[in-house]
Amino acid sequence: MKKDCSWCGGLDNDLAHNTGLLLFRLILGLFMLTHGWQKIIHFDLLSAGFPDPFHLGSSISLILIIFAEFGCSILVLLGLFTRFAAIPLIIGMFIAGFIISANKSFQAIELPTLYFSLYFVLIFLGGGRFSLDYVFGIFCDKYCKNCRPTKSNHN
Repeated sequence: MKKDCSWCGGLDNDLAHNTGLLLFRLILGLFMLTHGWQKIIHFDLLSAGFPDPFHLGSSISLILIIFAEFGCSILVLLGLFTRFAAIPLIIGMFIAGFIISANKSFQAIELPTLYFSLYFVLIFLGGGRFSLDYVFGIFCDKYCKNCRPTKSNHN
């Protein structure tokens, strides 16, 4: 069966494009993963004073950003639920850059704003051919009317 779907990258057969997208996901995911890992290993130290812009509690806010930075980064690395995994990362970077660091220098908002922008782009690009989204055809069979698997006539 062949899938032709822009959701999972199936319409783009260009090797350079898909290799570039794989590298983009891997680099972006690994860099963000390190931020999440640092928060995990220093959880006790950070949880008492972690920024809490929505008054959920410092520990809850820290858990939410760990979910985004660590958990969703793993999904981005694998190319699994890529577009959905980018959403919590976009929200987290928006909060870090535009709410928590709103009155700080450009240097303080530069990195979260950069990550915000890159994850926003990832929503449009998707996981590409070298992703688990593509391998499993996630969402395509069920939700995409343009992506019905086509059986070859070699029965």
